[in-house]
Amino acid sequence: MARLEDQLAELDILAKGDLKDRWTKLTGRPVPQVSTKLLRLALAYELQAKALGGLPRKTRQRLDQVAAAKTETKDVRPGMRLAREFGGKVHVVTIGESGEIRWNEREWRSLSEVARAITGTRWSGPAFFGLRQKRKAA
Repeated sequence: MARLEDQLAELDILAKGDLKDRWTKLTGRPVPQVSTKLLRLALAYELQAKALGGLPRKTRQRLDQVAAAKTETKDVRPGMRLAREFGGKVHVVTIGESGEIRWNEREWRSLSEVARAITGTRWSGPAFFGLRQKRKAA
C-alpha cells in the first residue's frame, strides 16, 4: 500500500468520480453530497484516521454532543471541587492537579464511578454533578 503522504497527494489530481469511488471503497458508506473540494478534505481525514488512528473517544463524544445541540458538558479542571447533595448528605469530589478524581479519601477512575457509589445506580457522573446541562434554545 502507498505511503500516507502519497495517498494524500493523489487526492489533488483525482476527478470527482474517482474521489467518489475512493470514498466508497475506503469507508463503505454512501458518498456525501458535497463539493469536490470538501470531498477531498473528507477523504484526507479518513485516510489519516485509518493510518494514524481516529480522534479520541472523548473528543468524538464532545463533537457528537455539539452537533446534536441537546446538551453541553463542562470539562473538569485541576483544582475543581464538585459538590452534590444526595440522601441528606453533601458529597464533595475534588479534581487533582493531574486530573485524578478524589472522593471519600480515595481515588476513582471516573465521575460516573463516584456517582454510582453514592447512589447505588448507574448515573452519568457529569450529569450527577451538574456538569452536563441541556442547551437553551437559540
